[in-house]
Amino acid sequence: MEEEQSERGIQRLVFAVNGQRFELSHADPSTTLLEFLRSETPFKSVKLSCGEGGCGACVVLLSKYDPVTDQIEDFTISSCLTLLCSLNGCSITTAEGIGNSKVGFHPIQERFAGFHASQCGFCTPGMCVSLYAAIVNAEKTLRPEPSPGFSKLTVCEAEKAIAGNLCRCTGYRSIIDACKSFAADVDMEDLGLNSFWRKGESNEVKQSRLPLLRCHNAICKFPEFLKEEIKAAASVASEGNCWYSPVSLQQLQSLLQPNEAKNGTSTKFVVGNTGMGYYKELEQYDKYINLKYIPELSMIRKDETGIEIGAAVTITKAIEILREENKGEFYQEGKMVFIKIADHMEKIASGFIRNSASIGGNLVMAQRKSFPSDLTTVLLAVGTMVNIMGGQRQERLTLEEFLGKPPLDSRSVLLSIRIPRWNLSRDVSSKTNTEILFETYRAAPRPLGNALPYLNAALLAEIFPRETSNRIIITSCRLAFGAYGTKHSIRAWKVEEFLTGKVLTIGILYDAIKLLETIVIPEDDTSYSTYRSSLATAFLFKFLSPLIDTNAEISNALLNGYTSYQLPKNSRTKQNYDQYGEIKSPTLLSSAKQVFQLSKEYHPVGEPLTKSGAAIQASGEAVYVDDIPSPRNCLHGAFIYSTKPLARVNGIKFKPGLDEVSALISFKDIPGENVGSMTIFGTEPLFADELTQCAGERIAFVVADTQKHADMAANVAVVDYDMENLEPPILSVEEAVKRSSFFDVPPFLNPKQVGDISKGMADADNKILSAEIQLGSQYYFYMETQTALAVPDEDNCMVVYSSIQCPEFAHVTIAKCLGIPEHNVRVITRRVGGGFGGKAIKAMPVATACALAAYKLGHPVRIYLNRKTDMIMAGGRHPMKITYSVGFKNNGKITGLQLEILINAGMSADISPMMPHNMLGALKKYDWGALSFDIKICRTNLPSRSAMRAPGEVQGSFIAEAVIEHVASTLSTDVDSVRHINLHSYESLRLFFEDSSGEPLEYTLPTIWDKLALSSSFEQRTKMIKEFNKHNRWVKRGISRVPIVHQVTLRPTPGKVSILSDGSIVVEVGGIELGQGLWTKVKQMTAYALSLIQCDGTEDLLEKVRVIQSDTLSLIQGGFTAGSTTSESSCEAVRLCCKILVDRLTPLKEKLAEQMGAVKWETLILQAYLNAVDLSTNTLYVPGFSSMGYLNYGASVSEVEVNLLTGETTILRTDIIYDCGQSLNPAVDLGQIEGAFVQGIGFFMFEEYSENSDGLVVAEGTWTYKIPTVDTIPKQFNVEILSSGHHQKRVLSSKASGEPPLLLAVSIHCATRAAIKEARKQLLSWCGQDGSDSTFKLPVPATMPIVKELCGLDSVERFLQWTMAIKSENSA
Repeated sequence: MEEEQSERGIQRLVFAVNGQRFELSHADPSTTLLEFLRSETPFKSVKLSCGEGGCGACVVLLSKYDPVTDQIEDFTISSCLTLLCSLNGCSITTAEGIGNSKVGFHPIQERFAGFHASQCGFCTPGMCVSLYAAIVNAEKTLRPEPSPGFSKLTVCEAEKAIAGNLCRCTGYRSIIDACKSFAADVDMEDLGLNSFWRKGESNEVKQSRLPLLRCHNAICKFPEFLKEEIKAAASVASEGNCWYSPVSLQQLQSLLQPNEAKNGTSTKFVVGNTGMGYYKELEQYDKYINLKYIPELSMIRKDETGIEIGAAVTITKAIEILREENKGEFYQEGKMVFIKIADHMEKIASGFIRNSASIGGNLVMAQRKSFPSDLTTVLLAVGTMVNIMGGQRQERLTLEEFLGKPPLDSRSVLLSIRIPRWNLSRDVSSKTNTEILFETYRAAPRPLGNALPYLNAALLAEIFPRETSNRIIITSCRLAFGAYGTKHSIRAWKVEEFLTGKVLTIGILYDAIKLLETIVIPEDDTSYSTYRSSLATAFLFKFLSPLIDTNAEISNALLNGYTSYQLPKNSRTKQNYDQYGEIKSPTLLSSAKQVFQLSKEYHPVGEPLTKSGAAIQASGEAVYVDDIPSPRNCLHGAFIYSTKPLARVNGIKFKPGLDEVSALISFKDIPGENVGSMTIFGTEPLFADELTQCAGERIAFVVADTQKHADMAANVAVVDYDMENLEPPILSVEEAVKRSSFFDVPPFLNPKQVGDISKGMADADNKILSAEIQLGSQYYFYMETQTALAVPDEDNCMVVYSSIQCPEFAHVTIAKCLGIPEHNVRVITRRVGGGFGGKAIKAMPVATACALAAYKLGHPVRIYLNRKTDMIMAGGRHPMKITYSVGFKNNGKITGLQLEILINAGMSADISPMMPHNMLGALKKYDWGALSFDIKICRTNLPSRSAMRAPGEVQGSFIAEAVIEHVASTLSTDVDSVRHINLHSYESLRLFFEDSSGEPLEYTLPTIWDKLALSSSFEQRTKMIKEFNKHNRWVKRGISRVPIVHQVTLRPTPGKVSILSDGSIVVEVGGIELGQGLWTKVKQMTAYALSLIQCDGTEDLLEKVRVIQSDTLSLIQGGFTAGSTTSESSCEAVRLCCKILVDRLTPLKEKLAEQMGAVKWETLILQAYLNAVDLSTNTLYVPGFSSMGYLNYGASVSEVEVNLLTGETTILRTDIIYDCGQSLNPAVDLGQIEGAFVQGIGFFMFEEYSENSDGLVVAEGTWTYKIPTVDTIPKQFNVEILSSGHHQKRVLSSKASGEPPLLLAVSIHCATRAAIKEARKQLLSWCGQDGSDSTFKLPVPATMPIVKELCGLDSVERFLQWTMAIKSENSA
């Protein structure tokens, strides 16, 4: 009977969400927890961002109750991958369940707000849940009770709690501080700027002011009703009875009988379903089999010979099991092997993936689909066995045999693995000092994991010292390599055989490495294939080189720069473990400082107040567009885009049976103009007509009953292309030049040439001619993808909710497309989950397509772009090719710079004609003597590029630094001195920037430059780095100091202020809240400006102000939220409104004061209502010509360390000084500076926005596109805001902070270049050449493969050759 029930399914699925009971009689087995939470519950804190388990926005806490032990297991999972049917009897806690505005915020949420750790807020709920889970699990340990207000977490654990969560806004430093504030071992001095205490207060005061963490401080416990209902054998029903939860191998075998697989039935085995994040599922399966309840697949057996782990055991559980062995009484070698396997496994994916991903699932993906697994490599090296069930028989194989088999069919199941315990072999155990060495390695873009490796390795060797010398004999070894572009991990058998029995010498190591080069060869079309091969040799060298000939005179140089195990007389396997048996790890962020001056002149303006709405962002109650409940009969849309750059579209076909599809909308359905976006430079069509202009162009809009069905329909749509008799597409700027394919730049945006370039070049002592630079693109990676909801309204009207930076332009575009008057359209935007320019022009066609579909179908229509489609259509930052010639004196002073720049604009103009103006504004940061340029905006058959944070400025600033670096290299002189000698004087600044240069006292860059040298100890550290590089062979450091000059322009901005009868205030502004703190600054300005009425109670006005959403029919002429100045211009618009209101209220206030003395604010407002005073006003702030533009100044010093074996760059320290004028809110501005800088790190060091030969983006998600993470920011991160005095032409003397600091991240790139320069100098010395090869180019981004290639892909081989040559000479 039990068997029959489990196969057919019990007719209910019971679980809890935030303590609420949910019972489903039927469920679609393909439904994820995320889909259910967002569509069927009121809990919207769980966000969809990547849909791959790679960002953490959808993280929830999953709690499971074990009725046998009466224990509750709590762990985070990725709800976008977890199937709902797998959660029977589980309790789910979201951010709302941790705390909320109704019942009180949790201290985690309060501290995230108070430490200014939330900007756009889209990622914040997931961060809070991740930290909450870490605290909950730390409380279960036997560690000592912490001080009141703290948890049992360590600082390291607190930082790692959010290691898998991505944030694009903050730069992570403030988030880390919020997390560390809960750690029992935190140094309060290490916690940065917050709203709880002021600088200089004692630690006791600081602790008392933190929101108090109490034990089990949570709203939701595991519900008692679930405990009562949990059954040992849990099975659920689903539509078509296709979800099964067998509880025995016999039941599983019956489900897999051949007769069950008739008619091509597809079967999916389910444990954690995390594989769906990598291998996307375009269609549903016929049968889902949950393996979690089969005892044989979940068992764990240990004995003296090894550990057997069931295939359904999660990676996290396996890590715990392996670490537990450290506490046993077995041999040290066996413990060491298990612990190092566990350490490596902790770098697989992220915690919330490891918590649900199974050991077996990972291995089967590697076996069936060649997944680049870390597990297979590590387990292969230690002789792991696997147990497979096929039909009625079981088979035990070595892991190597398993990987070499044909892919498992759907009726074969991996049951378990067995990891042997590695103790010393009996035949050598009698020999003294015999040891087992085991190390694992991986080279990946992120140190803590959450990134696939370029290559991984696991190397095991049994060794003992030769009795007659101090040399090492390798008794046996197992060398495994994987993830390098091969079908599966391999053993390097030939190298093993070569090394076995040999005395290890430099010559033997060299021969082994040369042999390995012939084995580790990536397959064709593998990216960075030579780099991957070089990693294998580097890791083998790192493993064996400490063992070589310790008395030889050159031995101490072999691994110089690395800490490794000791020689045999002291165990090489000894590690640094703490009392809990865990490896002591350094913290991610060792220190950070935030320095600024407070100004009380315009209180509360100038105060570092908490961002408006930060707490409800942390609790998930802040409403984004996709959080708006779907209206009745709402439909969902998805774009079908072209995969060809230039082709006719003959038609679109769907496979039969897509009943969920309601309509297919194309250009033929447009009642008005075919326009999807517009700027002052032109329009872009909503849909391609008969001819596509680029890969990624919108062809049609498919509408279905759910977002999942719309996406599935778009994925399986077949587009019929015809390219006959068409010209070849233009896919490069060079081809655009050949075919004269350009966009015009309006005369008013054409920058002016500076000086006489002929004279400048003639005056030069030296010249560099026709040097080239190539710069690629960058994707926005806002956490919230493009989204919109269109709702038809009465009288042929349309209301559109859009996540957009420029609602006014979307408003106009929609009206034109629908062919209706603009007063029939309303566009509403409350907040945006990250924009960075990508939610400006690129958001318009998304809103317009929804409006068009809603208009045609008479139903509400919404869309939430999946990450892949968003990345393909986004366009991103402008790629370009730069050719320059520069003349300079012998002392480094540049006399003339000539530039030819080809900017790849894509298929339409977008904002590209602004690029020359923007680029030159940043490029002119140095005194070039004379500056000449020819900039062409190239029209190509690629997606149109758009504004991205600091558009043009970041490229211009980089070009300037590349020229300076080239000049210094040519002269073989210090690059910092070349920078210094070319800094502007005030006179040259006026020549280059004219009126924007301001007054002499405003030119603060020389002051910043000198101040930064002192505060960062630049000169001393430069000397220390030189010494470090002399004494460290395999790691090199570099340091760089870089200035910026960034020109900004204010634009007209509207504002509206209304005072309600109770004295509360409602404000509307043209600017959109993107996370940049615009609403916060506007609230501060409103409170300040209205306080000038000088009533009793006006000191509390801030709490009475609410800024409301943008509505294009309520406040017109909103313009763009872009260019870093919208916050200050919105503040000025509000100040003008408040001045009008104060002027209106003043006569009444004076009259009341005569009657009653002191007048309360509420009394004044009530009397104003009774006396019919107009208490609502709006203005349009139009900046004057003299105040429209100004310059921003800053400088940064960055120090990096480059690993020559892997190419990994670690940012050790960054110091920034940035001139914010009189900051409107130092906390907000610090967040903008840090966030912009880290986004710049992404551009310069990590982010590869790659395309195929047709121009179609192939970096489609978190697997292939790597933004900075918590483990890749500077280890020391110091930021100072310079208060540069008063300037009446600016808004309360403030300056912009949103974009300019991004340019400072070039200091990381330049420091990396300095480190590489030292590596190349060393490489030349090994080849017998003197001097430094310093004229190399370091591309952008400077990824690990690029850095390693410049340091020498064959550096290990060259070093060994050099070492053998020296040894040979010494012997002679």
